[in-house]
Amino acid sequence: MRRFVLWFVTVIALGIGAARADEIELLRAAVEPTEESYVLDADFAFELNPRLEDALASGVPLWFVVEFQAERWRWYWLNERIADRRLPLRLSFHTLTRQYRVSSGALYQNYPTLPEAVRALSRIRDWPVLDRGQLRPDETYEASLRMRLDVAQLPKPFQVTALTNRDWTLASEWKRWKLRAVGGER
Repeated sequence: MRRFVLWFVTVIALGIGAARADEIELLRAAVEPTEESYVLDADFAFELNPRLEDALASGVPLWFVVEFQAERWRWYWLNERIADRRLPLRLSFHTLTRQYRVSSGALYQNYPTLPEAVRALSRIRDWPVLDRGQLRPDETYEASLRMRLDVAQLPKPFQVTALTNRDWTLASEWKRWKLRAVGGER
């Protein structure tokens, strides 16, 4: 009986560790004011599992999306949604050059190794998420942020597989924090 309990605890611990490896962790997020807007800087941590690495090496681009929301609390009604922004990011591998590419819109950067590309993908810098006029001075808002693999951007056969296979699930939980508008105009 004791061996069974020890075996069971070991299997559960390994299962929890394996589930944790398929998550994106938000390490840091900050929204800072600039002259015209509020910009987001964020750091995520994650690794691609072997199934995602194989798909990438076979020429399947992986699309990630960073989602930001800001709400103003209202006691008399539902919260007022101030911002709902999405930043699509694409990770691909080019077999001719043997390089990984991280793209955001028309901008891209090449990397010689997958860890370097994932590190670049996990760092968001100077992303404008709010206009200066959207926030009322000296009010507090709730900001929310997450990053996930966008399976809707995968080719159709992979989308079907992603519905039933946990290997294609890679996402962070929503992280929420208080955001205070800067008082006065600059």
